Amino acid sequence: MAIPPLKAQFDALLKAPSISCTQPDFDQSNMGVINLLAGWLSDLGFVCDIQPIHGEPGKANLIATLGTGPGGLVLAGHTDTVPCNPEKWKHDPFALTEADGRWYGLGSCDMKGFFPLIIEAVRGYVDRPFKQPLIVLATADEESSMSGARSLVASSLHHARHAVIGEPTGLKPVRVHKGILMERIDIIGQAGHSSDPALGRNAMEAMHLVISDLLNLRADWQKRWNNPLFGVPVPTLNLGCIHGGDNPNRICAKCALEFDIRPLPGMDPDALRADIKARLQIIAQERQVEILYKPLFPGVPPLNTAADAPLVLACEEFTGYSAGSVAFATEGPYLNQIGMQTLILGPGDIDQAHQPDEYLEIARIDPTVTILRSLIERFCLQTAAI
Repeated sequence: MAIPPLKAQFDALLKAPSISCTQPDFDQSNMGVINLLAGWLSDLGFVCDIQPIHGEPGKANLIATLGTGPGGLVLAGHTDTVPCNPEKWKHDPFALTEADGRWYGLGSCDMKGFFPLIIEAVRGYVDRPFKQPLIVLATADEESSMSGARSLVASSLHHARHAVIGEPTGLKPVRVHKGILMERIDIIGQAGHSSDPALGRNAMEAMHLVISDLLNLRADWQKRWNNPLFGVPVPTLNLGCIHGGDNPNRICAKCALEFDIRPLPGMDPDALRADIKARLQIIAQERQVEILYKPLFPGVPPLNTAADAPLVLACEEFTGYSAGSVAFATEGPYLNQIGMQTLILGPGDIDQAHQPDEYLEIARIDPTVTILRSLIERFCLQTAAI
């Protein structure tokens, strides 16, 4: 079967909806995208392994390998998109529209559009002997739970050494980013008539103490941790939403707070959570309330790939830019955890991601393919293992 041209691949992937969302009503399977990619890559000679995600029906990762042995190069991306509001788009989000020197569509920038560029880059090399393998990795649920990336620990990817994730960076290499934790605290007190505070235990007042302690923790972290690579060089903690009580004349029996933390490289998420838990235990005892603390999802650790890693140096050479940082989180830390040097480098711009009329600049296509070909030659076709 002939592999469709680049533009047709792009269009086909956009026409295969693969929204992932923490709200079940919006969540979709990614198998349409996985099957398209597996078909095209198989026709190019890749050995394709579709790996279902345990506990996530209709979700899978694809690991497609050309060549054998350890080392080599992983070119990676996620197959899912965020939800969208079609009524706010000028163009159909689920099809490719070319206009104004751009290719519009949901996932064009973030980041289904990266996969056709990989295929375009590798087409000319499939008859060459690969000294080190090329692996194309397509994951599930990056935009929601990161379940696809977290499941990779048990895969054969631990033999790989270098990975490039095509998230939108404007073709500038990124070797570090902050992590992200999303947390929830529930306080359960006791209702009562507001005329006598002794009749109940006010969960909202206990939450006031919790918030005060969280802000003190934030201040402590920001004194201890600073990284000038980032535009916001300190770790952040954002109080996102709060819910509590039901009437002015009742003692508040329940209060819930949701917040996020964005730690810097070098900060241990488990240690941060332990700090919070210790303070909550003190408040629970003092105020005689029950405090439940849980992550909304496991969280993404920070990414920190060494500045002198061969992959970082190669991408700096091929792009002409020094490797920097971004504020958003990616699947990169999970690949680092299983032994890879990981770098983020893609043709889109993050300002276009998650927006109506998301697009990829057509002018970015050829430079991206050129960079990918240089990476394939350096890490897969050279005789010496790197």
